[in-house]
Amino acid sequence: MGFLSILHPRRRGLYFRALCLVTFVGFMCLWLKSDSTDKGEADIAGRLVREVHKNSINDKVKNNPQPGIEAPVPGIISNNKLPNEQDQILNHNINDINLSPQFNSKPIKSEHRFEEEDQEWKKAMALFAVDERMVVQGLGDMGRAVHLSGADAVAVEEVMKVEAFNKILSDKISVNRSVPDSRDQLCTRLSYSSSLPSATVIIIFTNEAWSPLIRTIHSVLNRSPLQHLDEILLVDDYSDRVELGEKLDMYIKYRLPPGKVRLLRLKSRHGLIRARLAGANEAKGDVLIFLDSHCETNHQWMEPLLQRIKESSSAVLVPIIDVIDDKTLEYYAGNGRYFQVGGFTWSGHFTWIEVSPEEEKRRGSPVAPTRSPTMAGGLFAIDRNYFWKVGGYDQGMDVWGGENLEMSFRVWMCGGTLETMPCSRVGHIFRSFHPYTFPGNKDTHGLNTARLAEVWMDDYKRLFYMYRPELEKGEWGDVSERRALRKQLQCHDFRWYLDNIFPQKFVLDEQSYAYGRLRNNASTPELCLDTLQADEKKRYDMGMYNCHTFLASSQYMSLSHTGELRREEVCAEVQKSHSLHPSKVFMAKCRGEKEEQEWIMTKSGHLLHKSTNLCLDTVGLQSMATVSATECQPVASQQWWFDHYTIS
Repeated sequence: MGFLSILHPRRRGLYFRALCLVTFVGFMCLWLKSDSTDKGEADIAGRLVREVHKNSINDKVKNNPQPGIEAPVPGIISNNKLPNEQDQILNHNINDINLSPQFNSKPIKSEHRFEEEDQEWKKAMALFAVDERMVVQGLGDMGRAVHLSGADAVAVEEVMKVEAFNKILSDKISVNRSVPDSRDQLCTRLSYSSSLPSATVIIIFTNEAWSPLIRTIHSVLNRSPLQHLDEILLVDDYSDRVELGEKLDMYIKYRLPPGKVRLLRLKSRHGLIRARLAGANEAKGDVLIFLDSHCETNHQWMEPLLQRIKESSSAVLVPIIDVIDDKTLEYYAGNGRYFQVGGFTWSGHFTWIEVSPEEEKRRGSPVAPTRSPTMAGGLFAIDRNYFWKVGGYDQGMDVWGGENLEMSFRVWMCGGTLETMPCSRVGHIFRSFHPYTFPGNKDTHGLNTARLAEVWMDDYKRLFYMYRPELEKGEWGDVSERRALRKQLQCHDFRWYLDNIFPQKFVLDEQSYAYGRLRNNASTPELCLDTLQADEKKRYDMGMYNCHTFLASSQYMSLSHTGELRREEVCAEVQKSHSLHPSKVFMAKCRGEKEEQEWIMTKSGHLLHKSTNLCLDTVGLQSMATVSATECQPVASQQWWFDHYTIS
């Protein structure tokens, strides 16, 4: 009877109208949800780059070559402090701070996304949230120094022994932090073509810490013209650090602009040289720009490089490398105008040198491309076709070391140019040691440098082997292909390079009246001037040691044509003393100042220091003692002989 009452005609109409109303409301809800989802997806698609790289919290206006290469002298250092501002000191517990994640945008997600992808996204967000909760808002902004205190400060000392930089602090600083504009003001007045070549930025890493790698990537994305940045190509040289595995894959997928960042994973350890070759083979851009994995690019860093290569495809370019402090992560801006260029030592190492007066005059403007005899090798740009035409890298070289000088010599000797671009600046964390291992436990730097000496240095390789005699018969491999390349490219000889590209380079046995061991036979056995293994980057007292039976690099001295008693980079001076005690003889950077660094050798074998009228003396000295200068007398302790003389 109850059921029949429901079917009564009057009640049937009422139920029908109610059913229609519920159906209409349901469809409206579904339509609104779909419209909201579509708008959200479109908004995310349009804002993905902007949200990742222009976050309101992390993108406010804010301010020694390679592992094994010392930092360049930064000139007049700016501490990046605003008026009445101090370095930042972090002394609270990071876990007590309530921070919003740096990025919270959900990726574009269709209704048909597989459930496992949704789970992957949630997993990724959870992993990223751990990092983002560690970040302290505003810390290190504008490249300012940060000093940790308390338990963190204690932990830093141990971490730096492993990582070779302050990873604890790096993890607390935004990966999108700003840096000071360290360029010369003249750079801001320059304009660049709208049709520049495209670039692939190649970043090689092996077991790099997470935050500096990610900060490097974001700095490139934040401060590069995206219309000219074809891609960032990350080359993983067989890392086994956990966060560089799946987490990095997901970060590229969910946190970075689609299509802008690629990851190439090598299936075995290649070393820096072969990893770069692998990256160059994969690159799509017209220009290859190599960066280390712990850099921060500066304002308009890329445009000067691309503009110059557009003008000259055989120009190999390096930015000015600004120093990022390994402990405080301060970005040293310098004074904008002062910088150094690359040189080399006869022992086969890169070194920083001053821009020569001749080059200052030639370039005309302080922001013009500046010729550099060599490059540090970690950061440079080169036309992709020219890279292969001029020989890429020597594939016989192993892991790391020497490849920067080999490319420098080759480019100059074979018709190209190597230039520093003053308006392109990139910050770099200079570490005091390599935080990763080298496969094979070989002296790859020495063996690689022997290869370049055999191919490019001609007879001047004798000076390299003087420092590294054990390598002259070393197992540095077959260099016939590289010699054939040199012949094919019709390259100049090394004498041409010294005369035309690096004329200020001192040649120990050519620009001297005398050279070799500087011996004194007043005692038995004979004593020779010796560095006593001092660090020649600093001032040091010159010592005495028993003369070696061979020409050891620590005992190699020259009396130059300008009267300097010198080694390759340092010259002997006398410390002036008003007492009756002997005056110390010390070695300092050669400056070309005749009064302080000029010596005269007499026919009797005395070495007279011109400005003090004192003579080099070994009186009362034994091996391992430091040498001095005293009043000149006709005694055996003041009589010296070189191994070789170029005048009679």
